Amino acid sequence: MLHLTRFRQDLHTHPEIGFDLDRTPRLIAEQLEHAGLEVTRGIGRSGLVATLRRGPVETAIGFRADMDALPIEEANTFAHRSLNPGMFHGCGHDGHSTMLLGAALRLADDPTLERTIHFVFQPDEENGNGAAAMVADGLFDRFPMSAIFGLHNMPGMPLGHFATQAGPFCAFEDNFEIQIQGRGGHASMPDKGVDPLVTGSAIVLQLQSIVSRSLPASEHAVVSVTEFLTDGARNILPSNVTLRGDCRGFSSEVSNTIKTRMRAIVDGTCAAQGAKATLKCSTSFRPLENNAGATTTIVNAAHEVGSVDAEYGRVGFSEDFAEFLAHRPGAIILMGNGVDGPAAMPLHNSSYDFNDDALEHGVAFWVRLAHQGG
Repeated sequence: MLHLTRFRQDLHTHPEIGFDLDRTPRLIAEQLEHAGLEVTRGIGRSGLVATLRRGPVETAIGFRADMDALPIEEANTFAHRSLNPGMFHGCGHDGHSTMLLGAALRLADDPTLERTIHFVFQPDEENGNGAAAMVADGLFDRFPMSAIFGLHNMPGMPLGHFATQAGPFCAFEDNFEIQIQGRGGHASMPDKGVDPLVTGSAIVLQLQSIVSRSLPASEHAVVSVTEFLTDGARNILPSNVTLRGDCRGFSSEVSNTIKTRMRAIVDGTCAAQGAKATLKCSTSFRPLENNAGATTTIVNAAHEVGSVDAEYGRVGFSEDFAEFLAHRPGAIILMGNGVDGPAAMPLHNSSYDFNDDALEHGVAFWVRLAHQGG
């Protein structure tokens, strides 16, 4: 029988990022094939789907786990720390994959299961491209499923506790880049040029008014400038400034409002300062909305394993699972990763680690969900 802790720690030691997954899906596929599941590799470039056929295709459902790591240097010093420089399982996808693998192996030995399950192992969740790649590669046509479900660990939440809610749950992520063109010159003679630093600074401050003055207080939203880049120097006023940042919210209406106000702020501020600018916006993650019926199903399964908060409230992070939910009903649930040590460190923190004591909770959840249905 597969030792789940050793398997998880092995994945942690050898992280892979984005779509450049080779070892991770290969090890998972080998275990699944050995257990007799039908395994299809290369879905969405480096994803895989394993199918356990125990019921009619009309009632088949999907379970999804992500496999990719983050481009972060790990700060931990324990024995299973990452051996790949600049790569680190800082979000727990090593644990997610191990739990779903463990559930698939357990269900393969379960003669009472009467439902076909597609186990979906996804690449490139962190960049928000993996789910779309799998869908474009025919995921739902090649593996029909009436619903799809997801599970994500939550640091700081007690082991054995689960949390979710119907409706809007995870935020969208929009990204922006503002390129401001001024006229640089000598730092002693700012009147001879157009200082894009002053223009950029004014834009940064005005962007903060979008949430406080253009959106209702009932709508949670965030507009964050995360980069301020110039081509100036100690005694040189720059000619160019680039601002980059990140926006979050829970509806397309909020996203559209932010973009509209951002355009007005950029154009108006540049006009007042005599500068020029271009604004580029892109969406990395859709807002994630849990289907009401699927949420009831996932909550019932979690109740059989531990405690559940079925009205947890919205969470500010984004999840590529939202792309799957744009094509099939389903829901995602959070599972406690523990309240002490690396397990309680925030996701994407260089000292985080998935809690191996949570593995059995996740496996048990998936097994109960398989018997719950869709």
